[in-house]
Parts: sequence; C-alpha cells; structure tokens
Amino acid sequence: MTDDEAATGSRSQTDVVIESIKDLLARGELRPGSRLPIEKDLAAQLGVSRGSLREGVRALATLGVLETRQGDGTYVTSLDPSRLLSPLGFLADLQQPAHAADLLAVRRMLETESVALAAIRLTDDELAHLDGVLDGVDTILQSEPDMDLEAFIDADTEFHRTIARASGNPALAAIIDTLVGRTFRARLWRAISHRGSVRETQAEHRAILDELVRRDPARARIRMSVHLLGVEEFSAAHADEDPEAGQPTR
Repeated sequence: MTDDEAATGSRSQTDVVIESIKDLLARGELRPGSRLPIEKDLAAQLGVSRGSLREGVRALATLGVLETRQGDGTYVTSLDPSRLLSPLGFLADLQQPAHAADLLAVRRMLETESVALAAIRLTDDELAHLDGVLDGVDTILQSEPDMDLEAFIDADTEFHRTIARASGNPALAAIIDTLVGRTFRARLWRAISHRGSVRETQAEHRAILDELVRRDPARARIRMSVHLLGVEEFSAAHADEDPEAGQPTR
C-alpha cells in the first residue's frame, strides 16, 4: 500500500468514527455528559482500529463535541451551541482586515433578526441592564477627548450580546457572540479615526433601546440595521488601511 493509500484509508476510518458517534448522539444512545465506552470496546463496536478511533475522538474534541478527562475517560460535552459553534471564531480570525466588512455584513443580517425577537422576549431586568450599559457609556463620554475607547467597545459588545441572548435562540446568540468579538479591531479603528462615531453609536443604541422598550420588533429591526450598516460601510471604505498602524496596507 502506498503512503497516499494509507492516508486515504486513515481518513476514511476517522470519518467512520466521526459519523458513527454523531449517529449515536442523534439516536440518543449518547447524551450530553455521557461517558464513552473504553477505547478497546468502542473501536470494536465501530469496526475501526484504535488509532483511527483516537484520531476521530481528537477531531470531535476540537469541534467541542467530546472532551477527554485525564485518567477518567472521554465524555460527551454539554453540546452547548456556543461551544459547538466556536470553530466559527477560527474562520473569523483568519479573515484579513480588508475583509472586515464581510463579517460586519453577516452580523447585520443576524442582529436585525435577533433584535426583532428580543423586542418581544426581553425581560424587564434585561431592559434595565441595557439601560445601565448605556448609562456607563454616558460616563465614558464625559471624559472626552480622553475617553477610554476600549471601555466603550466593551460596553458596545455587552449591549449587542445582551440583545442576542434575549432573542431566546441560543444558536443565533452564539454566532452573534463570536462575530461581535471578532470585529473588535474594526470597531475600535472607527472609534479612533472618527471620534464623532462614538456619540453617533450611543445615540443609535439609545434609539434601539427605545424600540425595545416599546416592544416594537419592526422598528427595532430597522434601527439595528441602520446602526450596523454605518460600521459596515466605514470598514468597506477603509479596507486598505491597517487599524493598528493607521497607514495603507498596500
């Protein structure tokens, strides 16, 4: 057997492991927190070598499906959406600064829907929390022109994450959470290079919160879309600039 054939066979066996464990999960034979059978028994059950089983387990651990506990065996994770969708962050991390607008466009499409859902599902406590976050930004703005821009971006992030969680859709919230974190540099660069954007953002956040308080999904969707479109258009217009150096990247 050639090296290529051996590699192909190995990949095929690894795929058998991945698909078989996925099938066991889908049928309910394995559940969140379940302990996998010992390696020898599971390899025999799946009809694969122990080496291929280890490769498959490692792959599923990378995807957040399994976790190996030293000296205790391998377990199914909680299968929480935020954990299973974490590889999306790897994809986002590989995007070049010039493509930041692409990620922001995806954010806009997702967050306009999450805010509409949140408008009818937000609790009074969550509304109070959002108001408190924006009150904190008002305090940050008082120190202008020496305001703490990173603290402002952190508050901006918390505002959007709270709304996403309040949508009641854990998968949607997990994707938004990942994208909000991965667009930090683009948002900070906008705040640094266009200081007026900080007050604009605060005003737009207040407008979004007003619609949430009114429980108006349609108007909340529009407010969120306009807000995120501004960041997206700024990133597209400055795609050739390096957010860290403030100079053209080519």
